[in-house]
Amino acid sequence: MADWSAEQYLKFEDERTRPSRDLLAQIPLADARKVVDIGCGPGNSTELLVKRWPQAAVTGIDTSADMLRQARERLPAQKFIETNVAHWAPPENTDVLFANASFQWVPGHLKQMQRLAGALPRGGVLAVQMPDNLDEPVHVLTREVAQSGPWREQLGDKARMRDELPPPSGYYDALRPLCSRLDIWHTIYNHVLDDAAAVVEWVKGTGLRPFLDPLEAPERKQYLAEYSARIAAAYPRQADGKVLLRFPRLFIVAVK
Repeated sequence: MADWSAEQYLKFEDERTRPSRDLLAQIPLADARKVVDIGCGPGNSTELLVKRWPQAAVTGIDTSADMLRQARERLPAQKFIETNVAHWAPPENTDVLFANASFQWVPGHLKQMQRLAGALPRGGVLAVQMPDNLDEPVHVLTREVAQSGPWREQLGDKARMRDELPPPSGYYDALRPLCSRLDIWHTIYNHVLDDAAAVVEWVKGTGLRPFLDPLEAPERKQYLAEYSARIAAAYPRQADGKVLLRFPRLFIVAVK
């Protein structure tokens, strides 16, 4: 895929940052020496970590150069590294590994989470949040449009969703032997957006990327028109004209 767009992602910064706040609130550490934001994006979650532990060395890692550019502009005093978490090991004595909406993009992420949890010192925390929404209309319709349009053969295997998340029991069995405490829960957000077009703009920053990136401009425009029409039908206006974007997310806090 093409690089992520920090500008597109940040169109809904408050809504995208809310799960980070909720995840951070459940980390039971008053003090931390080293903190890493895995998949830090444009630094919105990293900023929360810096405020929570102002004396800690906070590092952000990401695969996207554009996201890291934005993060460095936002937090010039912090360290940011362009790397893939699958090929990265946490520094010694890292107290918190924080991953908001990033592991769902990592192939075999459950094994990566086991590896990282095992590398933590006693009392260290692996805190993870991942979207668990592939059955929501925003994603179901991306697949339907991809399979029904003239671009079906053109997209082929290039356009694929991220993998389904394992059930909570899968994370529990994988991580419990490594932890003294393990919390797993779901939260369903209902984000208030201006209209169906805003829903499309939201998904353009994340889940639509694998479907749009392989297309040329005319096909991309046609795909978006078809997708937008279906989204408008799936997300009707509320009494005040707004729409509700239902968004289930999975949270995990593992204490070594």
